[in-house]
Amino acid sequence: MSSLDNNQQRTTTPMEERFTQVAHDPIDARHHGAIHVPVYQNSLFAFETYEAFEQAFQSLMHNHIYSRGNNPTVDYLEKKLAELEGAEEAKCFASGMGAISATIMSCVGAGDHIVCVDQAYGPTREFLSVYLSRFGVETTFVDGRFIENWQEAIRPNTKLFYLESPTTLFFELQDLQQCAALAKSIGARTVIDGTWATPIYQNPLALGVDLVVHSVTKYIGGHSDCVGGVVLGSRELVDRIGNNEYMLFGAIMTPQTAALVAKGLRTLPLRMQRHEESGMIIAEYVRSLPYVQQVNHPGMPHHPQRELAARQMSGSSSLFSFTTNVPLAKMKAWADNLQYFKIGVSWGGFESLVTVNAAGKQPEDGCIVRLYIGLESPQDLIADMNRAARELSLAAGS
Repeated sequence: MSSLDNNQQRTTTPMEERFTQVAHDPIDARHHGAIHVPVYQNSLFAFETYEAFEQAFQSLMHNHIYSRGNNPTVDYLEKKLAELEGAEEAKCFASGMGAISATIMSCVGAGDHIVCVDQAYGPTREFLSVYLSRFGVETTFVDGRFIENWQEAIRPNTKLFYLESPTTLFFELQDLQQCAALAKSIGARTVIDGTWATPIYQNPLALGVDLVVHSVTKYIGGHSDCVGGVVLGSRELVDRIGNNEYMLFGAIMTPQTAALVAKGLRTLPLRMQRHEESGMIIAEYVRSLPYVQQVNHPGMPHHPQRELAARQMSGSSSLFSFTTNVPLAKMKAWADNLQYFKIGVSWGGFESLVTVNAAGKQPEDGCIVRLYIGLESPQDLIADMNRAARELSLAAGS
């Protein structure tokens, strides 16, 4: 971008800028011009003098001393992710939950209170409600769609708002600006799991949120071949996590994982364009099916929070759900009959996935089906769902 004149810069679209951000690196003499950053597979870094050794310890997070604290391959990925998210700093972890738990722990102490969206990722809810309760940290779970619920849940000892927008079963949103402003007014931090939208389509830091966490296992890695997480935010807050929870808990990202994620990152904007387009095609098709009651996708015009989605996201991804009153056993049989959709947890890779869950406690409550649309042809995926439905004679209420 630095070689372009001002007129050219103004005509570059945001997505085109993303392409350049992830694909381009200046030649780095330290790596002998290598196109991919090398995998620094070593545990420690030696020094020629004690003076250099002691100086390095003055900034553990920004000098290469020991790979549990900082590794050049991981450091490279952190800088790329921070640039993409618009953050001052990033710290990568061994898993998404490693990033989430360390980030939450950095924000609270014994006796503090957390307000969390009630549809947050299951292990996150368990960490908040079960694990942290051992240390006297209490959590109130709220319907995050309405700012009044956040307001009513506040206590004198509230130190953290934990957001996940959109959520990843019913795909509900929180108003990030309102939540961030409310938290700041009481001296609390805001943390958001932004995995669904990725840094390509949502940048919560620009809306006032303090810290963003992502499971890089999902879209950012993009190939279902590695597990990792990242936290991004101001240098002050991320360095605090790096010097404490990251160093002490030991949930470090390996250089091998960082190299895989960095390669996946190169194609993230391109893949997200494809995921968004294919996801919308499939969601519109699913909405037309007679046995589908509701489609939950924030990118669709009928979504009840569509205006908010358009205001705080620049696009949408390809994970969504639908509800049906078809019995759970029959929908599981439908999933078994699918050829292009694999049955499995997680999402964000090249392969399409499906899970089927009970919508309530009674059989007549039907079920909720979560679809992840990968990189296959959407026409092939539609044909696959049509065939599986015909074989089971699916119809509304059947």
